[in-house]
Parts: sequence; C-alpha cells; structure tokens
Amino acid sequence: MRFGLLIYDSLDFTSGGYIYNRNLVDELRSRGHEVEIVARPYRNYLSHLRDNFSKLFSDSVLSLDVDLLLQDELNHPSLVAVNSRIREQRDYPIISIVHHLRKSEKHPFPFRGFYTWVEKKYLNSVDGFVFNSETTKNSVEGLMGFGSPHIVAQPAGDRLRSKHSSADIKIRSKQKGPLKVAFVGNLIRRKATHLILETLTMLESGSVHLSIAGSLEMDPRYVEQIRRLISQHELSQQVEILGYLNEENLTSLLQSSHVMAVPSSYEGYGIVYLEGMGFGLPAIGTLAGAAGEIITNNVDGFLIKPGSAEQLAERFGQLHEDRARLLEMSLAAVERYQRHPSWQLSMARAANFLERTIIEHKP
Repeated sequence: MRFGLLIYDSLDFTSGGYIYNRNLVDELRSRGHEVEIVARPYRNYLSHLRDNFSKLFSDSVLSLDVDLLLQDELNHPSLVAVNSRIREQRDYPIISIVHHLRKSEKHPFPFRGFYTWVEKKYLNSVDGFVFNSETTKNSVEGLMGFGSPHIVAQPAGDRLRSKHSSADIKIRSKQKGPLKVAFVGNLIRRKATHLILETLTMLESGSVHLSIAGSLEMDPRYVEQIRRLISQHELSQQVEILGYLNEENLTSLLQSSHVMAVPSSYEGYGIVYLEGMGFGLPAIGTLAGAAGEIITNNVDGFLIKPGSAEQLAERFGQLHEDRARLLEMSLAAVERYQRHPSWQLSMARAANFLERTIIEHKP
C-alpha cells in the first residue's frame, strides 16, 4: 500500500507530535508499505493560510500516487481549501493525525473565533482520524458535533531505555540536597517554564534545582524572557538551560533527576510524563488537556490547576521534605510506565486502522 504524509518541517523535529509521526511511519514501512513525505516549512498562521492559494503546493499534493493521504492536523491552515481540490481530482481517503487542537490553546479573543472556524472547516474536510488521546478525540467530536471513523492510539514512553532498578531509585530518593526537577519540552509559552521559575522564588533558596531540556529555537522571544527571569530573580545557581539533548544525554538527565515537571497550559497528551516515569520520576502536569490520562493525582504524580505557582510550590515542597513520599511515588511512577503499551503495540493499532480504511474504501 502507498501512503502520503503531509507535515511541516521534517520528521526529525523533536516535539512529541513528530516523535509520534515518526513511529507511525516506521511501523508502516516495516510492514512493507511505501510512505512519501511532503513537508512545508513551518511559518506563521497567515503564511500557512496562503498555501491554499499556491498552485505549486496544490500540485505537489495532487501529484502523489497514494492509496491514503495522512495529514498532521497541525497543518490544517495549509489544507483547509486544498482538501477540496483533492476531493475533486483524487479518490483516496484523507486521514488526519490529531495531537491537539489549536483552539484548545489560549489565544487573544479576536483570533480565537477565527482559529476555531478554520479548524472546524478543516476537520470536516477529512474522512477519519488517528487520535493520540481520548481527550483529543472528545475535543474534535465536540467541535464537529458528530463522530467519524477513528482510532485512539496513545503515544508510548519506551523511546528511551531506562536501566534504573528499584534499588537505584531508593538510593536516588534518599540523596541529600535539593529536589532535582527536570523540565523536558520545547521552550514555548504553552509549556509554562516561566511558572516553574515563579515557583522557585516562593521556595527556600537551594531547595530545588531545575534542569531545562528542549529546543530553544521555536520561540526565541520566550527563551529570552526565561533568561531574563533567571537573571532578575538570581536563580542562576538553581537553574540550568541545557537546550536540546540527544537521547543519550536526555537519558542521563532523567537518571539523575527526582521529578518531571511540565505544567503546560494545555497538553494533547504528554509523552515526556511517561518517559520520565520510566526512570521513576513522578510527573507534575495540569488539569488542562490529557495529562490526567497518564498521571494519577497523588499516586504517581500531581495534577495542578493551570497557572498555579502556589500549588506547584506546595508539591515541590512536599517531595523535597518527605523523601519517603518521593520514593513511594517514584516506584508508583515506574509501575504506571510498565502498564502502558509500547510504541510498537500502539502504532500497530494505528496501522491496522489505516490498512482497513484503504481496503474498505476500494470498490
């Protein structure tokens, strides 16, 4: 079978959504299917909308010889009108891979309604969906008002190979010194790195050490704001910005940390929570989005209100002062990780759905 996949930039990009896409492509190719990638540069929303008027882009999509066309939903502004042309000239199903909706993020009032209108129009232009979570599925169905053929295939956390034993976790939990917190994610406002910095100003100096790992290229203005906050609040001894880490260095960071904290204003899923749990790191996320599908509050991590530095400070303080509680939650985090399906199993479910879609579409 022949598949096409429309994305921005490259499959080598480091965000969770691209890790998901890459694993799905690998699964399809391992089954002997052909997958052709069409990539557009990632720009701003208005530039993406202009793609709908680009004959060069439309022709590149229409020229694909495929049995099914996959589209990362992130690309929806580039495809909202292009999909109509595909319908007129090609006969294959269009399936959207949805990691989270743009409308689920915070936007200024004048733009929120416009983004929702465009996204809804796009969602109604496809034949079915691959969802990363039940939360994402419910968001899409709530916007569309009806259900479409779909599969929920959750991401996994076994990309990194943890060799941590229970004994290692016990030794690490009892180590004296600051609570070692890892933030892993691209430095963008939605991930709320600034909230962790605000939290550090509320705690006793030196009680928490924060390591920030992730790309610094997606939002340079926000990265500069983070650097200013570190300087203004004299946090340079407590915070280190590591930038993008390869898998070996990320593994090393997680092995030496106590807690994973990514208090995003919204998460469509949150692969890093699971990856951290594989190393025995209780995860701290928020009640907005799908973090609750991974984290069991007060068992293997905490779920806080979005934007609540007070709640985050309380959780850090608890784990710093009560190392027996930290150990209990760390072991629970490993158990949660072990119960979760692997990438291979999850992507096999998605691939099965796509194969059935092609078979059922053919006359």
